[in-house]
Amino acid sequence: MAIHKTAIIADNAIIPASCEIGPNVVIGEDVVLGENVKIMANAYLEHCEVGDGTLISPFASLGTAPQDLSYKGQKTKSVIGKNCIIKEYVTINRGAGEEGSITKVGDKCLFMASSHVAHNCVVDDEAIFANLATIGGHVHVGKGAFLGGMSVYHQNVRIGEYVIVSGFSGCRMDIPPFAKAAGYPAALHGANVVGLKRRGFSKEELANIRSAYKLIQSKTTTMTNVANILEAEYPNDKNVMHLVEFIRTSKRGIYLGKSGSDSEE
Repeated sequence: MAIHKTAIIADNAIIPASCEIGPNVVIGEDVVLGENVKIMANAYLEHCEVGDGTLISPFASLGTAPQDLSYKGQKTKSVIGKNCIIKEYVTINRGAGEEGSITKVGDKCLFMASSHVAHNCVVDDEAIFANLATIGGHVHVGKGAFLGGMSVYHQNVRIGEYVIVSGFSGCRMDIPPFAKAAGYPAALHGANVVGLKRRGFSKEELANIRSAYKLIQSKTTTMTNVANILEAEYPNDKNVMHLVEFIRTSKRGIYLGKSGSDSEE
């Protein structure tokens, strides 16, 4: 175990021998590290679990108290997955609300400098937060989503799988899977074709997803009817059916742009 002599570590922290702890790191109460975790100088951790192979850069803060006035010191935590890269000044708050609440980050996520994950968020595997991307409480970010630099997300929104959101965007409604989105407020701009190709989606899968987004953005009918049409036309396409389910379960609605109307459900 390589622990710098200036590191401060709570008595109840669990740190395997394979970990590396840099100068002036503070590891507070209720921290559990996996194998081969590397924590660089001046990082701060408390009330969190960190998976194997994760890198934590200088001045990152994990498991700190939520920025929620209703939080009264309940025992909550942050759970970080395996092989994540957490860059400088990233903040990941622990859960708020009832005892045992968590903020959860999946495996192989990248958080660029100064990005923020608020209380009770769920970030699925392989998500990427560019510099200063900021999500409010209870946001769900799907697998492989890319959140552009300085983009911000209202509490309780959902960002679907393999979405790409442009920098400086402001998102206050849900963004369905496989989409491109940009603007303030963030509106849909079709399918994320380049990103899906990189993820190995087949030509047929891409064609069906593009057709689905053409219907969504045609603004000729309600989102409820869009879901019904897509279900009828592509009942055996798992990606389109996932998109249908997302539309039907959206609580904050889906914004199509100024020339169209927000989804009514």
